[in-house]
Amino acid sequence: MRKALFIALIVFFMAFLPQPTTAAPAEQTEAGMLFGGQWALADEPGISSTNLEELPPVVEVYTATWCGNCVDVEHALDDIENDTGLQQYHIHRAINEIQDPLGSIEIDQRFIDRYGTMAPPAVVFNGTTIKAGSVPNDAASLEDEFTLLSDIHLTLVGNSSFAWVPNAEDGGIVAWSLNIENMAVPKGSSIVAQAWVVEESARFEDGSNGLENYPHVVRGIIELGKMNSNGESVTMTGNSTISLPSAYDGSDLSVHLLYQLNYATVTEETEQQSWPLVEVVVFLIVGVVGVVFFLRSRKRDQTGKSVTEFQTNPVHPVATAVQQEYQQPVAQQPVTVAQPVVLQQWTDDTGYTWRRMDDNSYFWWTGSEWKRR
Repeated sequence: MRKALFIALIVFFMAFLPQPTTAAPAEQTEAGMLFGGQWALADEPGISSTNLEELPPVVEVYTATWCGNCVDVEHALDDIENDTGLQQYHIHRAINEIQDPLGSIEIDQRFIDRYGTMAPPAVVFNGTTIKAGSVPNDAASLEDEFTLLSDIHLTLVGNSSFAWVPNAEDGGIVAWSLNIENMAVPKGSSIVAQAWVVEESARFEDGSNGLENYPHVVRGIIELGKMNSNGESVTMTGNSTISLPSAYDGSDLSVHLLYQLNYATVTEETEQQSWPLVEVVVFLIVGVVGVVFFLRSRKRDQTGKSVTEFQTNPVHPVATAVQQEYQQPVAQQPVTVAQPVVLQQWTDDTGYTWRRMDDNSYFWWTGSEWKRR
């Protein structure tokens, strides 16, 4: 009894021990690439031009102020930021969120739509590779794994230019230019130029993960221009006047230029492919209607012709003699029935006389007639 109680206590306490966590490997996303990263402070003018090969790795961090293991992920990225040159953009959870005031529903929804997850932490490199969780996979540490993932280059050839001119109304003018020489993307894809407004640090002391100061908070994403990509080369340029969202606290906003590749959705592809099918169906319907109309017209002509012939060529009745044949009745001949022949005749002891016939039948004399036995 004492031994059984001891085993039960061991099992009970083991249930409260931390369980080993399975590391989630990094996976390719189904979204298009995200690249760029040129930026300027929101309250100062700025201008830059760079080759695409020199752009920093763009890292989106999906996080929340209550997420404890998000802190491990963010610290690991901070540790390799200088060596890798990566640029962080922290997207805070907002949908159905009651503990994190730093996110927005629109930005949160964009992340979910592109990458299919709403569970922090998650880190996306250049829009093409996502790492969920805070446990390294096939690496000694998160720092080592993040270093390898940030070293995956997009191998784009071309250049990008960015200019920002602030105004006195919490906004400004963004000018951009993009040239790509070797961008092979699926048919129907598009490139969208965007201005990302980032708060350098937002202080929220009530965050349950204890971080208090939350860096690189994305406060807004504003579309600047869009271009459909129909070949390997891309050239787009433009300028837009935008209004900046407010910072959570302070005045440490910055404006960043990013380019987002969007693949064609199933609906768009279906609409593009449906037009030839519609044309074929319309052609078939018109053809069938034409054939039916032709056949009806032809039948009407033939019917009218037959009626005319019937009216102009009346049919006269012809009398035909009918010959009737009569058979003479045949007289019926009497049928002769063969009578049996007497083979033996005798009188028994009682005085009755008997006959045996050739058909093996017997008759006896009743005194007036022969009766078959």
